[in-house]
Amino acid sequence: MVGYTYIDSGAMYRAVTLYAIRNHCFVAESIDETRLRESIGSIDISCRVHPETGGTVTCLNGENVENEIRSMDVASRVSLIASLGFVRRILVAGQQAAGRSKGVVMDGRDIGTVVFPDAELKIFVTASAAIRAQRRVDELKQKGVQISFEEVLTNVRERDRLDTTRRESPLTKAADAIELDNSYMSIHEQQAWLLEQFNRATGE
Repeated sequence: MVGYTYIDSGAMYRAVTLYAIRNHCFVAESIDETRLRESIGSIDISCRVHPETGGTVTCLNGENVENEIRSMDVASRVSLIASLGFVRRILVAGQQAAGRSKGVVMDGRDIGTVVFPDAELKIFVTASAAIRAQRRVDELKQKGVQISFEEVLTNVRERDRLDTTRRESPLTKAADAIELDNSYMSIHEQQAWLLEQFNRATGE
């Protein structure tokens, strides 16, 4: 809409989670921090523009893993990975490097408070847990994944609880962020509202 690069920081944590699953860093419901810490230097995460759709996809060591990181297996474990300080420090450094050139829209749960506390425009996007769960169910069904609404809703609520109570960079609204509750807004309505905020912030 404004020609900025979109970066989904949450997808980065999901990519690390997928790596941890593939490389047996999880032991039951716990994470083998030593194993992950020893191998995290070999994890390369990049965001690329898909040549056919024009959308941004997440790549793990060169592999497009956009579909895999949206699975419930990853969703149920990502908050555990995101709570690890050494993981956050590495990913935050990469996110800050990506944003130094400006012209970036970054999405994530600690962007306005930790990654870019001096960002020119901060939008705190929220919606009810039920609405977000239904959107995720619809998204997964489009990809051929059948899952119950109740399972997704439970996951959404648990992730919110873990992310708002973790010690490292908890999910919280920045004091100077503008809140957008998009529970009952169409994509067009959201785009119009966001463009208005962008124009106001940039003086256009």
